[in-house]
Amino acid sequence: MSTDTMPADPAATSEVATTDAAPRRRSYWRLWAGVPRELGFLILTMPIAITGLVVVSTVFFTGIGTIALVFGIFVTVAALYIARGFGVLELVRLRWAGRPPIAQPVWNRNGRESGFWRSLFTPFVDGHYWLYLLHTFIINPIVSIVTWSLTITWVAGAIGGTTSWMWRGAIPEYDRDFWLHDVVLDYLFPDNAFTIEPSVGETVFEFILGLLFLASLPFVFRGLTALHDVIAKGLLGAWRSEMLEAEVTRLSASRGAAVQAEDASLRRLERDIHDGPQQRLVRLQMDLASIERALDRDPDAARDMLGEAREQARETLDELRALSRGFAPPILQDRGLAVALESLAARSAIPVTVELELPTDAALPASIERNVYFVAAELLTNAVKHAEASGLRLRVSTRDTGATGRWIDLWVTDNGRGGASAVPGHGLAGLGERVRGLDGVLVVDSPVGGPTSIGAHIPYVALAASDRP
Repeated sequence: MSTDTMPADPAATSEVATTDAAPRRRSYWRLWAGVPRELGFLILTMPIAITGLVVVSTVFFTGIGTIALVFGIFVTVAALYIARGFGVLELVRLRWAGRPPIAQPVWNRNGRESGFWRSLFTPFVDGHYWLYLLHTFIINPIVSIVTWSLTITWVAGAIGGTTSWMWRGAIPEYDRDFWLHDVVLDYLFPDNAFTIEPSVGETVFEFILGLLFLASLPFVFRGLTALHDVIAKGLLGAWRSEMLEAEVTRLSASRGAAVQAEDASLRRLERDIHDGPQQRLVRLQMDLASIERALDRDPDAARDMLGEAREQARETLDELRALSRGFAPPILQDRGLAVALESLAARSAIPVTVELELPTDAALPASIERNVYFVAAELLTNAVKHAEASGLRLRVSTRDTGATGRWIDLWVTDNGRGGASAVPGHGLAGLGERVRGLDGVLVVDSPVGGPTSIGAHIPYVALAASDRP
């Protein structure tokens, strides 16, 4: 698996003038790259719209005509569901054409439509069904006729105009006395004194016209597709209140995951302290009491017991240091994330190759730095304990995706035996909860036999210049 890196630094100011035309050219050719998908979307738009109009109108008016009967209610509901299907198809086609995904309405809200009769009458009270019916029944057929006609006109103009010199000679002219190029020349040059052979002038004029159609074709296709996209957003997309409700639900779930992760971490730390350093300290206290009693009675034995107590104190200190890695170390606060990660890698029992591409302007929030440090420490510890690897690789970088904001990507790769998975109740599962609590994603790629690559992708908001230390 690969990771994205930060974009290259912007060019110097003196080079902007010389490179300004290049992005514009790339933007134009990028429009051409989307022409095949947009053409497929626009060509199929009217057949699908007319099919939807025929099917939905037939079923809907049949249901309305028999509404007095119980049968009519079922038919009307079926028409609304069919309109919903055509609306969803439109959203899928727009996404296939390269448009940004449009959030669909929440059709089943927490199971409130459960039950036969509730499900039956839900379309009558849900405004989305009627908007989908309006789109399928009226709006889309009208708009599709216009966009489909313009699409065919531009395709025919571009292809026919640029190739007319190949097939024009095969078409008999008979007694034709009207030439379009003459009309244009008379309009542009009323006093022209030169004459052009009619068939040659018409061929040249059609070729130039075809080039104009061809050059403007990507702009026309993009505009027509965008028109359908705007209409779909207004009629087929989720309402703002629904998106806010979904966002509140997502944030609540993220907050719950973060609380659970922190609670699990505290419980694990409490258990580790109880089972490790606390027992050692109790043993050390007992050893010191024994030494105190033996000082007068047997000084040599007391001296040996002092050596054992010193070793016991050293082991306890080492264990406390290991447990303290669950807290933010002073080096993270004093010297930043990059130095803290290098220090973390240096303490690993397995050699770690460190690759850091982090901003040098302290743009990362402290909470993000702290969590990234925790995740890196946990992943390195898991690899040392379970991977049976001879080498590790730690890579941390940031990227700005524009649409989805800034992300920090952390990857730990080992050449061990593989087979790692986020089993509930184990380390990777708790780590996944911590990352999800930050609205991030934990990716585990660990085939049996290795290698193992585990990545944590966490979004963040860069600090303003006034907030940086």
